[in-house]
Amino acid sequence: MRLLKFLIVAGAALVVLAIAYVAFFAGIEAVLRWYFTATNFTASKVPNFAHNLRLGAEITIKLTVISSLTGLALGLIAGIARLSQNPLFRWPAQFYVWVIRGTPLLVQILFAYNALPFLIEPLWKLAQPWGLPPIQDVLTPYWAAFIALSVNVGAYNAEVVRAGIQAIAKGQWEAAMSLGMRPFQVMRYVIVPQAIKIVVPPLVNNVIALLKDSSLASVITLLELVHQGQRMISITFRPVEVYVAVAAIYLILTTVLTFFTDWLEREMARRGTTA
Repeated sequence: MRLLKFLIVAGAALVVLAIAYVAFFAGIEAVLRWYFTATNFTASKVPNFAHNLRLGAEITIKLTVISSLTGLALGLIAGIARLSQNPLFRWPAQFYVWVIRGTPLLVQILFAYNALPFLIEPLWKLAQPWGLPPIQDVLTPYWAAFIALSVNVGAYNAEVVRAGIQAIAKGQWEAAMSLGMRPFQVMRYVIVPQAIKIVVPPLVNNVIALLKDSSLASVITLLELVHQGQRMISITFRPVEVYVAVAAIYLILTTVLTFFTDWLEREMARRGTTA
């Protein structure tokens, strides 16, 4: 019964989320149509312009979501590894954070799109007899941007996770170890649940920063929001109106994420006071 109830609730939540998603971007497209009409764009091209910017916004938000989830996993692993006493775990994690935080995201995106295929092509060719397509067909601009953004935000998440874990008093470790718990059990059942309340706000802030940083993917011709706007400008020669529309969409998206951040912080605080 519990499993059935969970599946029903999860299914209903997914349906509501899907409806909200479609309605949200349909609303953005409707507002864009009104805006381009009010600013005297060619009437026959207004629907196409509004639709293209909507598609760019959808690609931006989808890329942000999957990159942030992957970056969260990378950050959690690297953050815990940086605190390990074993150099085999600690040193690679430190090197990863050092390299990624010390190089520009733009360079990382260009590297993932232009250089990474050449680096992995020799190994990729070994697997092509099993039917794999050429690496250039797989590592498209979208997935190159995904790799670069995930790796980048993962490094910053690692520092947040490390700081959150270190903020927990050492007495918590000692008390748990005195009860006979193993280090993995201490981390899972004692440290991580307390650290979550500390790291959630900065982690969500990293997601907001990632949303804006995804605009750099336009340099590898990914048809996200900024690149769609640039294509419009090349057709209309009206950069002011187009960039205002692009900036407004980013502002809407970041505002929605900010509301989510505020709600999450309040929920975490409420749970903390009632626990």
